[in-house]
Amino acid sequence: MIDHPVLFASLALAAIATPGPTTLLALQNGSQGGVRVALPGIAGALLSDLLLIAAVAAGIGGLLAASALAFEGLKWLGVAYLCWLGWRLLRKTPNPGHAQTPTPPQPPSRMFRQCLLVALTNPKGYLFFSALLPSFIAPAKALLPQYLTATAVFVGIDALVMLAYAALGSAGARWAGAHTWNRVNRASGALMLALAASLSLLRRPGSPGPL
Repeated sequence: MIDHPVLFASLALAAIATPGPTTLLALQNGSQGGVRVALPGIAGALLSDLLLIAAVAAGIGGLLAASALAFEGLKWLGVAYLCWLGWRLLRKTPNPGHAQTPTPPQPPSRMFRQCLLVALTNPKGYLFFSALLPSFIAPAKALLPQYLTATAVFVGIDALVMLAYAALGSAGARWAGAHTWNRVNRASGALMLALAASLSLLRRPGSPGPL
């Protein structure tokens, strides 16, 4: 068991519930076919949690904090990918109809890859876990059970939050007309580009400028 599990869960909830690329994709995917259709994307996001925590446990988070080249390479890869997703949403063909459903959903494999890659190419995730986990891991105790507990708590909370975002998107699609969702697509694309711009300003810990 990790130290202070309630505090850890509260911090995880605050970090996960804050709108970001993966929650925005869950909202978008849910709007295109409901929670069931959004499940592959949610699975991709949850797999990214497992990989990020494993990477931090293996020391990759520390490498990104120490290596300017690794940090900048991963950061700009993430910026480019978010820009590409935003551009695709902005260029999505408007639906001229009046049906209550938006455009058809993407293939499940594409949803899975998008959410996975968005998370894995964002150095904020590595830095977040690098900064958060050590405060709740007791070095004198067995490390593996503590990391497994932290992973289970974080992934469980992430799953619930992502399902909530997907359900919100699904409910919105049922009540909004096609023209409304055309505007949602454009707003989502603009938000993706804004997130890309925000990520481009991220600085490595210890380097000059804002983090």
